[in-house]
Amino acid sequence: MGYAKRTPLKGQRFENLEQAQAYLDRWETSWADTRIHGTTKRQVAAMFAEEKPTLLPLPMEPFRYYQYGERVVHLDGCVEVEAAYYGLPPGWIGRGVKVQWDELCVRILDPKTGLLLREHIRQKRGWYRIQSEDHPQQTPFRVVQLLGRAGRVGTHVDTLCNLIYSQQGEVGVRRILGVLALAKKYGTAAVDEACAAALEMGVHEYRFVRRYLERCPQAPLSLRQVDPLIRELVHYRDLIQTKTKEQRE
Repeated sequence: MGYAKRTPLKGQRFENLEQAQAYLDRWETSWADTRIHGTTKRQVAAMFAEEKPTLLPLPMEPFRYYQYGERVVHLDGCVEVEAAYYGLPPGWIGRGVKVQWDELCVRILDPKTGLLLREHIRQKRGWYRIQSEDHPQQTPFRVVQLLGRAGRVGTHVDTLCNLIYSQQGEVGVRRILGVLALAKKYGTAAVDEACAAALEMGVHEYRFVRRYLERCPQAPLSLRQVDPLIRELVHYRDLIQTKTKEQRE
């Protein structure tokens, strides 16, 4: 490549690729193939004639260039690559793996042996790809712990999260984590109320709970507290109106 850049193309200008290709074809026939190679001291065309019978045909597809990374297998038994999720065989939750990916596929490798664990077709953002044999026969221990956390948040949260997992399997794990994250943001009472509404309507989805809380914000806890020293708001309203009237008079 360096010889081709320095010799025929240096200083040349072409209107299009067809002109450049035609020029290089003439240069190859009249000069490059007939010259004596500086290292081997033999004619290039003669050397190629000897090698040509042993050359193999080009592959059907071009060489594939992968991106590389390391991932930790999530509670749902998947690794994330560009916001899509790809499953592994059971037993890899919490462990690190190596990942290769291009526009067509995702390859998951054992970090110690380099053996291919799974190869998946690339998915859209937010989509999952899990082979049927990779679904666990029993609920993984860490998922059991996660559901136990949901039970401690509230009765309705517990029921909804268990329904999500029973209906959606591994795909529901991240949604259960989302429900628990809402409890930290809005408080356990508010999230338990939202989960109760979801159960009543038969919508067993994290998105419903999130939108319910966004559209029905709860009053701050301090304003909901009942204290004998705090009077009804109408008393303060009447006092303000009375004082305003006195000042005008």
